[in-house]
Amino acid sequence: MAHNFASTLVDLLKSRGETVSFCESLTAGLAAATLADVPGASVVLKGGLVTYATELKTSLAGVSPVLIDAHSVISPQCAEAMAAGAARRCNSDWAVSLTGVAGPSKQDGHEVGEVWIGIAHQGAADDSQTGTFVAFRAFESEQQVILAALKEDQRRTIRELAVQRSFQLLIEYIEST
Repeated sequence: MAHNFASTLVDLLKSRGETVSFCESLTAGLAAATLADVPGASVVLKGGLVTYATELKTSLAGVSPVLIDAHSVISPQCAEAMAAGAARRCNSDWAVSLTGVAGPSKQDGHEVGEVWIGIAHQGAADDSQTGTFVAFRAFESEQQVILAALKEDQRRTIRELAVQRSFQLLIEYIEST
């Protein structure tokens, strides 16, 4: 299923002559690697930032420490800032960020399965001052993700589902613009 969304995303971006980058915390590079598995992805995939550690969200993606202190790294605000930072840093038309909790336990009061996905779109890849930044809660509830994860390895399943959902959300968002 992830491969289908990945292929669709590559085809869509190719048809528009646009590029994508990633800023990944929860998924630690899995989204970029999954997209790179699609033949022809090199035309659209610019790269990504793996910001698993909080300090890298600040130093690599440019997320404000004040924002992190106010909202935490598991928040729509952080997801938006991570995506915006990846778009600027990688000079891509689109950027996707993934942040959340894969488990095995809560993190800073956030439940296992809480995942936020940010999407950034720059008006022009060389103009880092303009753009649209949005964040989506990846899943209707953490419970649905936890139930799916119980059948498999929890951490891996949550991360894989988050990647699939990020591709799906980006496709939907691009098609709506």
